[in-house]
Order: sequence, then C-alpha cells, then structure tokens
Amino acid sequence: MARNPVAPRRLGSEAARRALSFRMFGEVVSELRRVTWPSRQETMRLTLMVIAVSGVVGLFLGGIDMGFARFFGVILGN
Repeated sequence: MARNPVAPRRLGSEAARRALSFRMFGEVVSELRRVTWPSRQETMRLTLMVIAVSGVVGLFLGGIDMGFARFFGVILGN
C-alpha cells in the first residue's frame, strides 16, 4: 500500500523536527527568490495611491459622521 504524500508524517525525534524546519526555511528562501519584486518607482506610485484613496475615504466617512451627528443632535434637541 502506497503512502499518501499529502498526509502529515509523524516525526519522532528532535533531530527529525529540526531537519524539517531547516528544509522548510530553505523552501521559503527559494520561493522568495522566484518572486517578481516591484520597482522602486512602482512601489512609490502604489504607496501614494493607497494614501490618497485612504484620505478620500476618510474624508467621506468623516463627512457622513458629521452629518449623522448633526441629524441626531437636531432630533434629540441638543
């Protein structure tokens, strides 16, 4: 009967656990080498876009909050 490669294996000894963690670390490093990292210009452009969109959403939600505060202030007589 063949062993299922997806099923987790039991590691009995501490040395086997360490070997697994080192192998996993090596796999992470090899995956990070394959990543296509963005250029500095693209990173700056996207960062500024995130800041701008966050500011617009913050102003929008702040305006809605102020409107609700005034609305409930009028209703409650404050």
